[in-house]
Amino acid sequence: MKFHRLRTGMLAIAFGIAANGMTVTAAHADEFSFTATNSTNTAITQLLVSEDKAEWGYFDIGSGIKPGATVDLAWDQSTNGDNCVQWVKAAYADGSESEPTKFDFCESGLELEF
Repeated sequence: MKFHRLRTGMLAIAFGIAANGMTVTAAHADEFSFTATNSTNTAITQLLVSEDKAEWGYFDIGSGIKPGATVDLAWDQSTNGDNCVQWVKAAYADGSESEPTKFDFCESGLELEF
C-alpha cells in the first residue's frame, strides 16, 4: 500500500517536471522568432547566420523573399543553446551579398531589414 502511494507520488512529480519542461521549451522557442523584410529590388535567396563570421548556417526561407516582402521566421529548436547575438547577411538572386550585421535574436519583436 505504501509502495503504491510512493509510486503514484513519484509519477505525479515526474509528469509535473516534464510538463514544466515543455512549457519552458515552448516559451524559449517563441523568443527566437523575428521578421525579415527585403527592401531591395532583388530577391533574397538565402539568409545566412554566424556567431563568428567564419562558419555560416542559413534560415529556411523556402523559395526566397521577393522585393518588398516581409516574412516571419523562427529559429529551429535545435539551436536553443546557441548565442542570442549572431551575424546575419542576405544573399541575393544576382549573386551579391549584404554586409554582415549583428543582431540580438533574444530581443522581442526583432525586425531585420535588408
